[in-house]
Amino acid sequence: MLPLVLSSDSHVFEPPDLWQTRIDAAFRDRAPRIERIDGGDHVVVEADQVLSGIGLISNAGARFEAPETISAEGCFEDVLRGGYDPQQHLKDMALDGVAGEVLYPSQGLFYFKVADPPLMSAIFRAYNDWLAEFCRTAPARLKGIAMINLDDVEDGIRELERAARLGLSGAMITEYPAEDRRYDQSEYEPFWAAAAALDLPLSLHTATRRQGRIRGAGPGTLRDASSRATKAFYPALSLCDMIFSGVFERHPRLTLAIVEFELAWAPNVLTSMDYTYRERHGEALYRFKDGMLPSDFFHRNVVLSFQEDAIGIRLRDVIGVDNVMWGSDYPHSESTFPQSRKILGEILAGLPDDEQAKIAGGNTARVYHFDMARLAAPHDVWNKPHSTVSAP
Repeated sequence: MLPLVLSSDSHVFEPPDLWQTRIDAAFRDRAPRIERIDGGDHVVVEADQVLSGIGLISNAGARFEAPETISAEGCFEDVLRGGYDPQQHLKDMALDGVAGEVLYPSQGLFYFKVADPPLMSAIFRAYNDWLAEFCRTAPARLKGIAMINLDDVEDGIRELERAARLGLSGAMITEYPAEDRRYDQSEYEPFWAAAAALDLPLSLHTATRRQGRIRGAGPGTLRDASSRATKAFYPALSLCDMIFSGVFERHPRLTLAIVEFELAWAPNVLTSMDYTYRERHGEALYRFKDGMLPSDFFHRNVVLSFQEDAIGIRLRDVIGVDNVMWGSDYPHSESTFPQSRKILGEILAGLPDDEQAKIAGGNTARVYHFDMARLAAPHDVWNKPHSTVSAP
């Protein structure tokens, strides 16, 4: 039997009228919406900027039943109700045997592509308000991650502080900003300090590149197998920028979560960072105190969220058992729902009990302040795989 399971990477699915009803009035005519185009629903913003279909972010279970049907095309009526109804979400967690979840957006992932910074910030504020309400249904089990725009760092700090007041448990920033504003720049220092002071972990989540072409951004862009298979490239750059520029030395309490990029890429990056630091002083210009190496900051300040990376688990001695969290990606097409406990159990089979406990839920509880004892009480319904009981 697995120990208590927490998902460090699950999602809500924003209701179609979220931004139409909640965004600041000045932006209402430009707000995101879902439009039906050629029989499928698409995420649209501004007058006519089509960002993506919704099939890949809404089609949980299809991979087990008919994987050949998975595509970007989809309709809102086929979205699992638990994506936008918190009571049903809790029932789906019980069905999946997951005691608590860290929640990211679905449509919202694409809005890091919005060109106008004030509009993007307004989109994020409206979402953060709705997500906080969603999580208040069961705050011990649901931990929301705010969306933050760092085009204007001071505005980002204000929204980060507001997210903390709303009760949200972390904040996501673009996995890779504009090339001339990468995360080694000094302009971000006040933001790193604010996140550390608030004890809000920061996240780099897949599909959130700020600029450039990304998968799902329209015909002829990087919606292809090669870009998906190499998607860890950009968060790896952001991670290296933060470490090599001394962000974690100056802000030792700052935590960075790299989410939905799996694990096995990390050992090579850790080795390469240490090699570069030791032998390329002309490139690794910032020098750490007390003999610290780049990999030391990774192990102290960074966590990785994986879904099904059995090879990465075999490399956990290099990555660090304390640096690994599991996530289900509910309700997206690649989600392990409703077979999460079976799949995770197979991946963790043979690991020592203490390591299983950390990877399945303990590390997520530590980073996002879940009360494991409270989740386990008064009885162990969450440890029964494929339970059909209603969530408490």
